[in-house]
Amino acid sequence: VQLQASGGGLVQAGGSLRLSCAASGRTFIYVMAWFRQAPGKEREFVAAITYSGGSRDYADPVKGRFTISRDNAKNTVYLQMNSLKPEDTAVYYCAARSGANYYPFQGPYDHWGQGTLVTVSS
Repeated sequence: VQLQASGGGLVQAGGSLRLSCAASGRTFIYVMAWFRQAPGKEREFVAAITYSGGSRDYADPVKGRFTISRDNAKNTVYLQMNSLKPEDTAVYYCAARSGANYYPFQGPYDHWGQGTLVTVSS
């Protein structure tokens, strides 16, 4: 499966952005997730969602501000980011893994998108 992330850009603190990740190829049932990597830091988990959308998980720093969702008819997962802060500045990556469970770390994810840059100015 190939993943294409989009929607990044420059936004002022307090603003909003919506990231999209379109999947193509052999799109079986996948758990989808978003990770991010800030300059000089390791890649970290942001959010994940099961195939049905019935279960979601968020990293503590984004809880209450970010929402992950998906449209399986469009093979697309979204990350709505509100109340953005300068510390949210990072390259955001979407990831996918086959199976029913999501994990808050990179290893179990088989497929990765190319990343989209989000810059939040103060």
